[in-house]
Parts: sequence; C-alpha cells; structure tokens
Amino acid sequence: MDEQTKQQFIEYIMLMVYDDQYIDRHEEKKILEEGIKRGLRVKDGLSIIRHVATEKCLVIEREAEDRTKNILRQYTLNNGFINHKEFEDALAMFNDACKGKIAEPELKRRLKKMMLDNGWKAKEGGLFVGKWFSAI
Repeated sequence: MDEQTKQQFIEYIMLMVYDDQYIDRHEEKKILEEGIKRGLRVKDGLSIIRHVATEKCLVIEREAEDRTKNILRQYTLNNGFINHKEFEDALAMFNDACKGKIAEPELKRRLKKMMLDNGWKAKEGGLFVGKWFSAI
C-alpha cells in the first residue's frame, strides 16, 4: 500500500467520524468497504482504523462491546452469574467506553443481549433490586 492511498484512507476515516468521534458497526463496515475499493486488505483497513482511533481518541463500537463482554465473562467466572451491582458496573464501564454516545436504555439492552447470547445467568431478587434483569 502506498503512502498516498493510506493517507486518503485516513482522511476518509476522519470524515466519517467528523461529527461524533464514534465508529459504529455500520460505519466500520462502510469504511472497510471503501478501503477495499482503494486496494486495501480488510486486515490492513482494520489496523489503520485502530491506529487512527487510538491516535485521535475515537470510539470503535465493536471494541467497546468486546471489552464489556470480557468484563461480563469475568463476573460469571466468579460464581456463575451476574448480580445487579456487577451489571451496573459493566454498564458504567460500557457507557464510559462509548463516551456516552449510546443512550443508557440501549446500553442495557445490549448488555442483556450479550448475557443471553452467551448463556450467562443473572441473579435477580433481593430486597431492593427485585427483578432488575427481567425489567430490561
């Protein structure tokens, strides 16, 4: 890949995130498609996206979700389930990783989906929290 192609691709990435500094899954795919049109391999395109995101403090949605999924996985390794406090802690970390670009109700739905997709159980009940997982 020549330097001019790489620089043009970086400029395209910056254009895509100009308004919100956030690369959602749809934008990431669109950026990669543009990279392929310019002769880049997917692997190279992903590498450039990550480099630009790190350098410019951009959020890549996929990476924020992966980090959050790893946190939830760790919680389940402790005792086999995720309690309300652990869920709220993961939610706060997810929100921080996304720099507040996604509304809290949507973040909760995504966390719940991660848990359901991976077969991770929620510990519901308790005097003050009740059916917190079912309510999402």
